[in-house]
Amino acid sequence: MSFIDIRNLVFEYFRRDEEGNVDEMVEALSDISLDVEQGEFVAILGRNGSGKSTLAKQINALLTPSEGQVIVDGMDTEDEELRLNIRRTAGMVFQNPDNQIVGSIVEEDVAFGPENLGFSTEKIWNQVDGALDATDMDEYRSSPPGRLSGGQKQRVAIAGVLAMEPKCIIFDESTSMLDPGSRLLMLDTAAKLNRDKKITIIWITHHMDEVYAADKVFVMKEGHIEVQGTPGQIFANEQLLTECGLSMPQLLQYKRFLTGQGIISDTEAAVIDSDEQLINLLCNKYGLNGTGSDLNLDHSRDGRMSYGEKSILNSQDNIEEEGSAGYGENQNLADGILLNDVTYIYNKGYANERAALKNITLHIGKGDFVAIIGHTGSGKSTLIQHLNGLLVPDDGSVYYDGRDITDKDYPIKELRQRVGLVFQYPEYQLFAETVEQDVCFGPINMDIPKVEASRRAYKAIEAVGLPDTVYDASPLTLSGGQKRRVAIAGVLAMEPEFLVLDEPTAGLDPEAAGKLLDMLKSLQETHGITIVVVSHNMSEVAEYAERVVVMDKGEIRMDDSTWKVFRNKGLMDELGVDAPLGINMLHALKNAGVNVDITKHTNMDIFGELCKLL
Repeated sequence: MSFIDIRNLVFEYFRRDEEGNVDEMVEALSDISLDVEQGEFVAILGRNGSGKSTLAKQINALLTPSEGQVIVDGMDTEDEELRLNIRRTAGMVFQNPDNQIVGSIVEEDVAFGPENLGFSTEKIWNQVDGALDATDMDEYRSSPPGRLSGGQKQRVAIAGVLAMEPKCIIFDESTSMLDPGSRLLMLDTAAKLNRDKKITIIWITHHMDEVYAADKVFVMKEGHIEVQGTPGQIFANEQLLTECGLSMPQLLQYKRFLTGQGIISDTEAAVIDSDEQLINLLCNKYGLNGTGSDLNLDHSRDGRMSYGEKSILNSQDNIEEEGSAGYGENQNLADGILLNDVTYIYNKGYANERAALKNITLHIGKGDFVAIIGHTGSGKSTLIQHLNGLLVPDDGSVYYDGRDITDKDYPIKELRQRVGLVFQYPEYQLFAETVEQDVCFGPINMDIPKVEASRRAYKAIEAVGLPDTVYDASPLTLSGGQKRRVAIAGVLAMEPEFLVLDEPTAGLDPEAAGKLLDMLKSLQETHGITIVVVSHNMSEVAEYAERVVVMDKGEIRMDDSTWKVFRNKGLMDELGVDAPLGINMLHALKNAGVNVDITKHTNMDIFGELCKLL
């Protein structure tokens, strides 16, 4: 018998109305059969709502079958007496870390599992030390989890499972909130546990490049296994991936484009298995200045913020005149949002005092599409909460259209109407009985008449691309992507000038993420709304943002045009961020003497530039 043996699994649940009456029966899993051997690394793919998380919960007995059977290490999940052992055997890291963090400080939370399993005191702390080291969270061991960023909490949750020494670890989109460097660290950690300790890994993800590490892949669609095979077999079927709401890994997208255009041959493409190999092939083939073995990008490690390191304002009187070289040097600083020399300190006056923001100076004008990037805990979420006054600086000032928002007589309610903020988990912003009521809440709270609030709600729901049928639906019955659109609609109904979103696509499948970002781009282009997005997805940043702000340890390291930021390879390497393949390709080709436009950063524009190789 296999380590995990699932036969004809069906799982059904009842959906109830507001009064608790059964509304309908939903079949979440349909006739699933699969085997996982001890020590395998298995990836599970599928769009939001395809049943991936439900299947994961069956494996560690959080849910049990309506029909069929699930056997884990010889234990039947239907046997109540075995369920604790099953959960010890198959540890699970959830998508949202808040669902599994219980300790008051980090090290206590990580110790919680081993302690409950009866480990000796010495072993408990050895396990805690090893887990915190593996997740790069040792320096935060005495911190309250509530003070950590979303990505840092996720690493704590992963450490808590690692400390229990399970035979199997199920990662349910557990890297969705991590920066690229931390995401790679987690994947490497999982691969090392799999390789060295023969721990079975179940890796549920929407990041296609994470799938290469798997021995086999299961693709789910509408509650059943659509196909299974090796990563190579799965990625060979592009049509299937599209039908399942997924996308090809970036390297394969470029290989297929280049072979389709005749720029490289199928034989050449077949031996390429890394970004660097593909870039070197093109530079060797078409370059005039050497082989391209070094990408020859800007290796400077000292990117500077647009408006200088020091305060650019000494008084409100000179807001319109001051400025310095860099991105937007000719912008009127009295127009839009200006952070001037802002510092913010968590736990001020206590032993664990920490500066989350240090002397931040940043201007965001109207009509921009700005991305804020940086590693987990760099201060991104803290920064954006200053944009509409949710947080107040310990030092420095924040201006909106030339007025200091910290003044006692400043209409902060009006500011939050103009600067809408959508949090990391926007579904937490949903609470009303229907979508319409939820979207109306903001305008009504602004003392807007109910008729006008309803008009705005309908307009906002239409703008985010939701169908009429959702108006009377409960927000809690919607998919993850739909919930995020409703949360955004609730902010749009207040008719903001700025829309600020914290990791809006985290946990969404590629199709849902693309639709959401297309919608945001449309709001910027057709309605003139400034979009500010915090993101860890560099491909999305390159595709949609015109400007990128890079944060590191509470400071702005660089603020410039998208292509210029990604060209600074030294800074990107230092922060553990990989520029998208296409951008690296253009810069390498340019340095090899090929006439390409290195200011291009969207896939379509880069494809156009690559056609110049013909």
